[in-house]
Amino acid sequence: MAKRDYYEVLGVDKSADQDAIKKAYRKLAVKYHPDRNPGDKSAEEKFREATEAYEVLSDAEKRPIYDQYGFAGLDGMGAGGGGGAQYSHAFHDFSDLFGGAGGGFSDIFDSIFGGGFGGGSRSSRSSGPAAGASLRYDLHIQFKDAVYGTTADIHFKHNEPCEACKGSGAAAGASKKTCPTCNGMGQVRQGNGFFTIQQTCPKCGGKGTIIDKPCPSCRGKGIQEKSKQMSLKIPAGVDNGKRIVIRGMGDAGENGGPAGDLVVVLHVEQHPFFERDGADLYCAVPISIAQAALGCEITITALDGKKLAIKIPDGTANGKLLRIKGEGVPMSGSSRKGDLYVKIMVQVPTHLSSKQKDLLKQYMDLENPPKEPNLLNLSKLGD
Repeated sequence: MAKRDYYEVLGVDKSADQDAIKKAYRKLAVKYHPDRNPGDKSAEEKFREATEAYEVLSDAEKRPIYDQYGFAGLDGMGAGGGGGAQYSHAFHDFSDLFGGAGGGFSDIFDSIFGGGFGGGSRSSRSSGPAAGASLRYDLHIQFKDAVYGTTADIHFKHNEPCEACKGSGAAAGASKKTCPTCNGMGQVRQGNGFFTIQQTCPKCGGKGTIIDKPCPSCRGKGIQEKSKQMSLKIPAGVDNGKRIVIRGMGDAGENGGPAGDLVVVLHVEQHPFFERDGADLYCAVPISIAQAALGCEITITALDGKKLAIKIPDGTANGKLLRIKGEGVPMSGSSRKGDLYVKIMVQVPTHLSSKQKDLLKQYMDLENPPKEPNLLNLSKLGD
């Protein structure tokens, strides 16, 4: 059977915001929840379908890809291919609905989506490897550097595995033990029935394990904050808001999990003379009335410092755009460049000498010669 459109599945418009998508999914999840429909394969399928739609439409990366390319664009991204690990986003967003780690629904969730949601026993689900957090670094660069590329030194702090305990959090000779409060789940649950409230275990802090003798260097955390410095290459043609992802330079993961990423967000400062529109550059150049009327040749300094000669045609109007090919922004992955557009600004003089005024009056007289009065017409004014 062909898949239904994700927006159709959730019953929302393509313009729906995240709150509307979340509310629509929650309504369907409650309706087709396995606890409410035991043994109902149809309800189970609708629950699976709604969860898959929510996973895509609530994801800032997957949703625009789906909007543009449909299901084909999601191939290889873990959407709609089965496997419970792909639907962990929905599980965590609606943990109250799913009963959490202690409610037994994770086992049902595994059976519906093909297993693999938690990766084995309940204890391993909470205490297994977990990826570290990704970090954001805001970098301000000059307009020229964004156009032609540069190298910037960045300084940041992130968490690394403790050198003394190799990230285990335990002192020499000590070991980790299953937390007796949550039985290794990392969470404790309160309430019974369909809806439950779960909280992070106060004893182990959600890890599922405790250490009888913590490492004195990291106090049992297994990680330490370290300062880092590195040189970052910024490619030519980047624009304001561009994100450069440095894999593995975020915080260290827990229990041997992979480190997060460092996401560098570029903030391009404005230039006093040049503006940018995609791969094209724009600047404004003032010329006199005489230069505009008679035409001339001027020389301007390009963004890279190069001198460019520009021919101004006679009769050029104020605001005229002149294009210089190949003097714009380098295009990513190509040897081509955009163009430079020069806007001509005709300056009207405000302070004129007597001689200049006389010359302009002569020009005005030549352009609009005075007319002889029509005596015949004037004589009829008294009639």
